Amino acid sequence: MVNNNIVVIGVSTGGPIALRRLFSELPLLDAAIVIVLHIPPGMDYKIASGLDSVASMPIALAGDGEYLRSGRVYLAPGGFHLTLEGNSRIILKEGARVNFVLPSADVAMKSLLKPLKKAKIIGVVMTGMGKDGAEGVQYIKSIGGSTIAQDAESSAIYGMPKAAFETGAIDYVLPLNKIGRKIIELLS
Repeated sequence: MVNNNIVVIGVSTGGPIALRRLFSELPLLDAAIVIVLHIPPGMDYKIASGLDSVASMPIALAGDGEYLRSGRVYLAPGGFHLTLEGNSRIILKEGARVNFVLPSADVAMKSLLKPLKKAKIIGVVMTGMGKDGAEGVQYIKSIGGSTIAQDAESSAIYGMPKAAFETGAIDYVLPLNKIGRKIIELLS
């Protein structure tokens, strides 16, 4: 079984701009990154290719049954929940909205297993409305992962990061321009 370092990012309103800034600063990482952005089907491909054009790691829509590979970024497609089987295989599921959204960051984060050996799991909650990701970061913290929330000043909408922070499970509250550096540090 592959035991990647995994970073799961939950983001909504203001997300595409924030993600562009984040990924334009990140080098190739020894981790698989999963982005759960609240987007309708049809917009997802455009956002993935827009992010791919500024990133040093390939960014593409996640495919059902695909295995995570280190140094790659997977965007959950609109209209499906993304779960990770055995921390290695992407399973896309149709289903009811969770926290009023589909895909939901909580669903992706809560599908992770406690990592083996030295593998690292990081949960990140960025700009967005609502509370998606709050239960997810509590869960990631409970299995030994690290958690980051974007700060109020740099968020377009401080709903999701605030809800995550209020759980008490956030290790680092950071402005957008420091999130990338913290991810690099946590993975090293």
